[in-house]
Parts: sequence; C-alpha cells; structure tokens
Amino acid sequence: MTDRKRNRISRRQFLLAASGVATGLAFEPAGATVAEMRAAISKLVGPASVTNGRVTLELPPLVDNGNAVALAVRVDSPMTEADHVKAIHVFTEKNPQPYVATFRLGPRAGRARVATRVRLADSQTVVAICEMSDGTFWSDSVNVVVTLAACLEEQ
Repeated sequence: MTDRKRNRISRRQFLLAASGVATGLAFEPAGATVAEMRAAISKLVGPASVTNGRVTLELPPLVDNGNAVALAVRVDSPMTEADHVKAIHVFTEKNPQPYVATFRLGPRAGRARVATRVRLADSQTVVAICEMSDGTFWSDSVNVVVTLAACLEEQ
C-alpha cells in the first residue's frame, strides 16, 4: 500500500472536520450515560420503587445493525378498569437521549403489548418500565450487543 492511500481520509471524516471548522466547534458525538439514564428513570418514578417482574422486554441479545432494532414489551396485566397498564416507558444508557419512547395504554387496549423499532447507539442495556393504574412500577432489562452502532458518527 502506498503512503498516499494510507493517508487518505474518508468522505465522512472530511465532512465532519469541515463542518467543525465552518462552525468553529469541535464535533463531539452525543451520548447518554448510565447516570443520565438512572436520572431519567428517577424523574419518571419519583419516590416510588421499581420492581422487577410482570414486564417482558423482547430484544435480540446480538444485533448486527443498530439502525433498526426490533423491540417489543409485554406486561402481565388483566387490563381491567381496576388493574391495567397506564404507560410503558423505554430507556437506554448510551443513546443520545436516554428516554427513548412512551406508550400510553388503558383498560380498553385489551392487552398490554407494544412493538416498535429503535436505534441503538452502541452495545448497552435497554430498560422497559411499566406504570400500572395502582401507581406501581415494574421493569425488565436486556443487555444488547450491537456490532454496527447507530446514532453516532465517530470512526
């Protein structure tokens, strides 16, 4: 390999550097931390405690591409007027924003199950928290290994 080929930069690297020079800012990829995720969860639940159980987070343990990861959350609930799921919240520890999604449900939903696709910035833990009609919070978490990260533009 010649020195010329070895010293080439990619188009992405060039554009990132040029945009940093043009704006006078250094590019720093955004990403939440475990502490930020915990703070977001604490803000949601307040003084209440979060108990493991009743929630099943379905997410593949190994993901080839973090751009569109299938995610489903199922909650064991009779979905009656007296006992139903009010909301399902999804958090991640390394995405640019730790609070990924909220799904509002009620007793007329029939069953407590939601499914979507999310972007994952890196290998990380994903947490689903269910808010019940009686004010309790239940959770499940999954560790996901992402081989090709999304959300970040670093090389």
